[in-house]
Amino acid sequence: MREPEHNCSRRQLLSYAAFSSAALSGGVAGAQDAGGRRSSEETPPAGRRYSMKKSINLWAFPYPEKMSLRKCLELAKDAGFDGIELNYDLENDLSPNASTKDYGAIRRMADDIGIAISGVCSFLFWPYPLTSNDPAERARGMELAGLMTQAAHDLGTENLLVVPGAVHMPWRPEHDPTPNDVCDRRARQAIGKLLPQAEKLGVYLNIENIFFNGFLMSPFEMVDFVDSFQSEFVQVHFDTGNIMEYQFPEHWIPILGKRIKNVHLKEFTKKGTDHSLETFRPLLDGTTAWPSVLDALEKTGYDDYLTFEYFHPYQHYPEALIYQTADSLDRMLGLK
Repeated sequence: MREPEHNCSRRQLLSYAAFSSAALSGGVAGAQDAGGRRSSEETPPAGRRYSMKKSINLWAFPYPEKMSLRKCLELAKDAGFDGIELNYDLENDLSPNASTKDYGAIRRMADDIGIAISGVCSFLFWPYPLTSNDPAERARGMELAGLMTQAAHDLGTENLLVVPGAVHMPWRPEHDPTPNDVCDRRARQAIGKLLPQAEKLGVYLNIENIFFNGFLMSPFEMVDFVDSFQSEFVQVHFDTGNIMEYQFPEHWIPILGKRIKNVHLKEFTKKGTDHSLETFRPLLDGTTAWPSVLDALEKTGYDDYLTFEYFHPYQHYPEALIYQTADSLDRMLGLK
């Protein structure tokens, strides 16, 4: 008998997903990064262009409350995005209720609109972590991850973002923390079990760096974890914002190198002490050293999707965020 689903909406999960509230020491806000550089003064070299592709996550849209999936795809295309990353949930268009036929229809709709599906993402790894001490949560998480892998294949994308485990989740105070060694063992077992299906379907299990889950806290740990599977279908989904509270994305990228299969661009500000989802900002409204990040990615040979991930659709005129983000990406990539 299946355990009942957690009574959490996607919006509730977003609201729960907050960093620890412990305050950091201040200093002059935003003046310099840890290396002494004034990141806000960095500008791309004149005429510098990058070959990476522009993508945006569906969380930046008021979906499904105010916009249909078709409307979101059309808006992303009109704004100039090459791709859009879709999110798997317990309800909505991508869910356990959807079939291969349903996903085929979404794929054809995207093709007709002229926009690629750059990947599949999900918040369900938090209520159903693959390393939970609760066997029912682990089992449901594995079931959902398998369904996501099939969905990615049916949607015509080779990218599935995977959160392999969590030692702790500050936004779930009732959750029993998983010891580090147990978390690592269970995560490796989980990915190993998911891998045969992924290899058969040609879907990459891209391991995301999270940081505030207490697992894979350094690029060296990530490299060891990914390489241990000895499969081209286990790679890295690199998130620039998830490590910005204490580290810097441009330092991780050269170490991860060609393992990076997909990228989330999350803008982050180090100027405040509100360590919640509010520290993620609209693109360029933060303290990320974007010229250094893009240069580091280019040096690895990365030329695939840069996906803007943001959790706060504008309450009024939500299309403005989409167009603003596309314009910011154009300037970052040297297209304007």
